[in-house]
Amino acid sequence: MRGLDEARACFEEFGRPMLREQFPEYEGRVAVGLVGRGSECFGFDDALSRDHDFPQGFCLWLTDEDDLKIGVALSRAYRALPIRQSAQRSAMAEESRGVHRLSAFYRRYTGMNGAPETWQQWMSLPSYALAEATNGEVWLDELGAFTAIRQQLLTGMPEDVRLKKLAARAVEMAQSGQYNYARCLAHGEEGAAMLALADFVRSTAQMIYLLNRRHAPYYKWLLRGMDELPKLAELRPALDFLLTAENDETGRATKTGVIEDICASIVRELTAQGLTDGNWDYLENHAFGLMERIQTPEIRAMHVMEG
Repeated sequence: MRGLDEARACFEEFGRPMLREQFPEYEGRVAVGLVGRGSECFGFDDALSRDHDFPQGFCLWLTDEDDLKIGVALSRAYRALPIRQSAQRSAMAEESRGVHRLSAFYRRYTGMNGAPETWQQWMSLPSYALAEATNGEVWLDELGAFTAIRQQLLTGMPEDVRLKKLAARAVEMAQSGQYNYARCLAHGEEGAAMLALADFVRSTAQMIYLLNRRHAPYYKWLLRGMDELPKLAELRPALDFLLTAENDETGRATKTGVIEDICASIVRELTAQGLTDGNWDYLENHAFGLMERIQTPEIRAMHVMEG
């Protein structure tokens, strides 16, 4: 059973009766689900995932006002539930289950009590933090406070910020994949060529998430998460190939060809979304075209590689 399914079953068996019996007047004010760090929150867990930092349980989120009234009592009631804790706990583990102030939960990922309010805040937040703040499932939120912030984080990124990030990824793809990979090989620098490929794959995957208007998870789940994207998910095997196959040799340009095919797919999607009207093969040209579509003067004035 997936961790998300197990957590929901745990809530239905133990959590919902606890709320109904001990906190009936607050049952409609507590948000419940499983969101945050951990493969299980993304739905990516398997048998190996359970060897550390995999406690049973779920999250309960309270407003600041309700936390002052019942936070301590609710935490005690949760800890009294007959659910297991993780057998192995890593040094980086944190209390991911149990009772949380919803403001403190979001502050952990965004640095503020809710969603960003300015383009500068959106620009500075790493995508993996936004992915962790909006993954998983919310099963109960009659009050709607937790879900309102969640929805803003999912859909509220200003379009000019997205354009700027797309431009930066396009330049990175051009520099690392279309230019530097082959040059590193020509210099006899195999290790540098692999670094260039890794940077190309990372930038390409992040570009694909942006084109899907999704937040990219951190590197461990970056490619795995592509499987669930509606657009360009078919590029994942090609990205895996770039990282796992042998480098190009003299007279054989397999990876170089794959890089160009990937870039061509990206250009087609940019064109389909009305984000470029150029027919260049080299992505750097499209990056500057993206910059020209930005309406906010301060964002448009940023270096093309920022964001």
